[in-house]
Amino acid sequence: MTPMAEAYEQLLDATIQHLEDLKSRGVRHVAVAAETLRALAQPPAAKSQMDKTAPRPPSLQSATGNRQPAISAHAAEQAALLALPGETQPAIPNPQSPIEKAAAFAALRERALACVKCPHLASSRKNVVFGVGSIDAQLMFVGEAPGADEDEQGEPFVGKAGQLLTKIIQATGLSRADVYIANILKCRPDTPGQSAGNRKPTSDEMAMCIPYLHEQIDLIRPKVIVALGATAVEGLLGKTIGITKLRGTWKTYRGTPLMPTYHPAYLLRNQAMSEKRKVWEDMLAVMEKLGMSISEKQRNYFLRA
Repeated sequence: MTPMAEAYEQLLDATIQHLEDLKSRGVRHVAVAAETLRALAQPPAAKSQMDKTAPRPPSLQSATGNRQPAISAHAAEQAALLALPGETQPAIPNPQSPIEKAAAFAALRERALACVKCPHLASSRKNVVFGVGSIDAQLMFVGEAPGADEDEQGEPFVGKAGQLLTKIIQATGLSRADVYIANILKCRPDTPGQSAGNRKPTSDEMAMCIPYLHEQIDLIRPKVIVALGATAVEGLLGKTIGITKLRGTWKTYRGTPLMPTYHPAYLLRNQAMSEKRKVWEDMLAVMEKLGMSISEKQRNYFLRA
């Protein structure tokens, strides 16, 4: 067996083992792109021939000095598309020029706007809420799902919670145009029989939609991600132990530092100075991670005199 065929068999075995593990954890649906399925179905010989004609990726050097073959962008993409909430896969290599990056992001947006993978959400939505902000942002915020205001306007965090998030961003010295804001779900969770209110996305809905978020992260390549609220943390990390225990502690998601914090809607319900201070302490940690300057005034926000 050639080294390429052996590598293919190892990838296939690992994929099967990964799917069996997901099945044992109760996962019923996995969102996989058609091109990924075609690549997995391709015989090793064909892959070997194809790789002979394709340019080889550069090697990576380990910390010990040993040279190791770099993981290809295609292989990384397969891993990313198979990943579900809680899987912290590394980001796909992104050697694109600014023009190529903008074009890829526009194409991703078009695919998301036309998505009907969740028929019940597609039939009830007014707008797909793709995301907003700079595709070159160093800081990315991820919420759980659009609400009524977001569904109406097609933009995330535009209601009362969104207005508070904007104030938090501005308090750091940034603006909404400097960061990128997205959600786990691109469609508002339907609420049959209800004229108002929201519901939490299901695990199946999050698993179906999160590949779009993965692609957004891989294209933007933020230096820090902030997860807003328990549902966002559950969707990203698979953690259900509660945002109170997780907030303020650094995690890693797809190779990017991630800070869990309270959702702005929580601060609208609980306006205690102590709770506002907790969120601001999380943001101070984010600012420090990004190497932003912090004034004495900023450090003292929400501290009692």
